[in-house]
Amino acid sequence: MLDLVNGRPPRLGRRTRLLCIDGPAGSGKSTLAAAVASASPVATHVLPLDLLLDGWSGLDDVVETLVDEVLRPMSRGRRATHRRYDWHEGRFVDRVEVPNCALLVVEGVGAGSRGTQPYRSASVWLDAPEDVRRDRALSREGDGDAFAPHWAAWAAREARLFAREGTRTTADLVLTTVR
Repeated sequence: MLDLVNGRPPRLGRRTRLLCIDGPAGSGKSTLAAAVASASPVATHVLPLDLLLDGWSGLDDVVETLVDEVLRPMSRGRRATHRRYDWHEGRFVDRVEVPNCALLVVEGVGAGSRGTQPYRSASVWLDAPEDVRRDRALSREGDGDAFAPHWAAWAAREARLFAREGTRTTADLVLTTVR
C-alpha cells in the first residue's frame, strides 16, 4: 500500500501525498491507518474523519468540511486546521492544526468520496462481513455502547453515501477483512 501511494505524485502542495481509507463502520479503517502510519518511512499524520463529523447526522457534510478546512489549504501550501467534534459533549470544541507531513492518511466513512479525488494520491476501500463489522464497532472500548443505538441509522446513511459516491468502485485498492 505504501508503494502504491509513494509511487504517485503528491497532490497536497509540493510534497504531501494523501491516502484515503474508506469503508463502512467496523471494517478496520482505523487499524489499517495506524498500521500504515507505523510502517511509513516518512512523516505521517492520521486524520480520523470522526473528528470532523457534526455528530451522528454529520455524514453528508463531512467531505465538504474536510476539503474546505484541510485539503484545499494544504494543496495551496497553507496551514490547515479543522474543528474537532467532542462526541461526549455533542459539539465542536476547538480547532486542531494538521501538522506538516509527507503523508496524510485520512480514514473514515466518506474519505474516498469524489470530493477528495483531486487531492489524493491513492485510496483504499476496506470492507468486512456485516456481522464482523457490527461486532467490532459495538465492542470498541470507550464508544461501542454509545454507537449501539445509532447502528441502523448510521448504516443506512453510509449505504446512501457509498451508492451516491461510488466509493468502492473508484478505489485504487479493495481489501476485505474477516476477523
